[in-house]
Amino acid sequence: MSMSVAPPHILIADDEHGQRVLLDMLLSTENYQITALADGREVLTYLQTHTPDLVVLDIKMPYVDGLQICERMKRIQRLKNVPVMIVTGLRDEQTTEMLKWVKPDAVIYKPLSGKDFRATVRALLATKQG
Repeated sequence: MSMSVAPPHILIADDEHGQRVLLDMLLSTENYQITALADGREVLTYLQTHTPDLVVLDIKMPYVDGLQICERMKRIQRLKNVPVMIVTGLRDEQTTEMLKWVKPDAVIYKPLSGKDFRATVRALLATKQG
């Protein structure tokens, strides 16, 4: 008798609707449960009651940016082991320094390669399950 395993739950947060749709579409071929949110405040509210298997964050979002969310997650016992991927178009020195400080599990730069994005998602989920 096989037990059904719930599909991995991925939270995607990006204030650009087109980017949320793109990321969702890139993952639609896999068996993932996707939740897509548009701003940092929505993400923090959602994370109070949910523990996703992976969080994909844009840096620049209204209210609370992706780096702040990543930093807060690392300080919460229930969320600190949830892998975080930052997806950003920012490559300036300040962002690079902040990424070193916050230490997300992965960083993918826009314009992103769908193949690289999917491979990174799979790798991060495997790390969490392993």
